[in-house]
Amino acid sequence: MGQTGMSPRGAATLHDVAREAGVSLATASRALNGSTRKVADAYRERVEQAAARLGYTANLSAQATARGTSAIVALLVADIADPYFGQLAAGVARGADEAGLVVTVAITERDPARELRLVRALRGQRPRGIILAASRTSREMSDELTAELDLITAAGGTVVALGPGAPTVRSVTIDNRSGARELGAALAARGYRSAVVLAAAEGVVTSDDRLAGFTEGFVAGGGTEPRVYRGGFSRESGTESMAAALSDGVEPDTVVFGISDVVAIGALTAVRAAGREPGSDIALAGFDDIPTGRDVTPPLTTVRVPLLEVGQRALRAAIDAPNDADTASLPLEVLVRESTPSRA
Repeated sequence: MGQTGMSPRGAATLHDVAREAGVSLATASRALNGSTRKVADAYRERVEQAAARLGYTANLSAQATARGTSAIVALLVADIADPYFGQLAAGVARGADEAGLVVTVAITERDPARELRLVRALRGQRPRGIILAASRTSREMSDELTAELDLITAAGGTVVALGPGAPTVRSVTIDNRSGARELGAALAARGYRSAVVLAAAEGVVTSDDRLAGFTEGFVAGGGTEPRVYRGGFSRESGTESMAAALSDGVEPDTVVFGISDVVAIGALTAVRAAGREPGSDIALAGFDDIPTGRDVTPPLTTVRVPLLEVGQRALRAAIDAPNDADTASLPLEVLVRESTPSRA
């Protein structure tokens, strides 16, 4: 069969594909548009080959109108340059690919007003699901954001939040407080008695949970209350906060906990720049277990968050039926490496 039956408009239509494959329009539609009704492999192959010959692409807007939702899952992150969010996005993308969906990524920069604008704009795409993965500055969503998310849910989409959400939002939780508590206890058990914490601004939920958990575990293990310096989640913030701490004075055998691995790696740079030795003089620990933390010298003690699995679980929560969605908190693991040698 040739292309003589193509629509005069130039772009191949589903009718053209059905005619080229010698099947009904309904069969062509089911074969190409992800219908739950099974199409025989022989017919599916004929339809796919015809679509390839004609250069046919599905009209996603038309599909969204017909179904109520599109084949799109929207992922909102704080900063795609942060390896934490990069690994998370990779997990979402892997799960979406297996489900035949497309991922749209938007960056909130941890700005609630920007997050609201993005959600409002994404609602127009009628996403199958929307995943809110950016670090929140409040445990409660604003009324405006909740209203936007309710409209997405009413249109047939599913909303998933990493951490606390709203009554109509599914949650995939990372127990930051518990993981940081175990880290603080482990470092106290290694003989550390003084600590510095490089945290984000007060009110950022992830940072506050990690700071509180670390303090609980460290003090309960015999350490003193940590000194806290606040900045952000970036490498530059870690460098600047560590420089400020060094200016105030940091005794040897102090352990510095960066609220993320990225922050801790920035702190490591500041320690060296000040002529101090990471590990043997000032110990350093982070949180997340990004690959770079294993490659720096000395390798970074941290708490492993299974970010790829978190992303995949968030994707499944966005597309699975409520009874099938696994939203239980994922286990975290303390990994002690050379950046925190024993002082006991």
